[in-house]
Amino acid sequence: MTLAACGSDVSGTAEPAGTSGSPSVSAEATDLNALLVDPSVFPAPYEAIVLPPQAIAQASPDLTGIPAGAEVSPAGCKPKEVRPGEAALIVGTDNTDRATISVELTATDEPLSVRESQLAECAEVQATKSGATSTIRSTVVPAPPIDADDTLAVRQTVSSGTGSDTVTQSMLTLLAQVGDVRIAATYMSFEQGATDGATLDEVFTAAVQKVKAG
Repeated sequence: MTLAACGSDVSGTAEPAGTSGSPSVSAEATDLNALLVDPSVFPAPYEAIVLPPQAIAQASPDLTGIPAGAEVSPAGCKPKEVRPGEAALIVGTDNTDRATISVELTATDEPLSVRESQLAECAEVQATKSGATSTIRSTVVPAPPIDADDTLAVRQTVSSGTGSDTVTQSMLTLLAQVGDVRIAATYMSFEQGATDGATLDEVFTAAVQKVKAG
């Protein structure tokens, strides 16, 4: 099945939404790390590791392009920060192509539609921290066809620096909500190449299925 969200041919095993009811999953009663996919789910050349709790607070904001503690303009465009114990994160790294695929599980009672509305209203955001400013541009794209309570997909670029020193980071994030658990799979690259949508789709599908299985 092809994910239209990826903007290219992306093969995968995603199931059409609405084929069956999603089980009720409560994050408060669940060990999120136990719901996280195993590193073996990531195919070569991605080398995956599960981040320890103390590293998640630093790594999680990178997946939105907005550093923790940054001042954001327009106001109200800063994503909800993940608090300790409310997330689990695994990161697969392709050292050759300077790319990563991350899967983050978060405990939240906030509907995914709230994040979608925020992204739609915050198509371009300036984030400033320690005197450095970056520009985050977001485009909501067709959601991935997978069986979950709700789904969302967003393409983002994060540009920092000026002139020839400008650095651009590209991301594609696929999200799904299952009960009180939000699954976000993000492909991130600093290279100007095609998104590895096939692997992102594969890992995202496995992540959603793992959460649904409980």
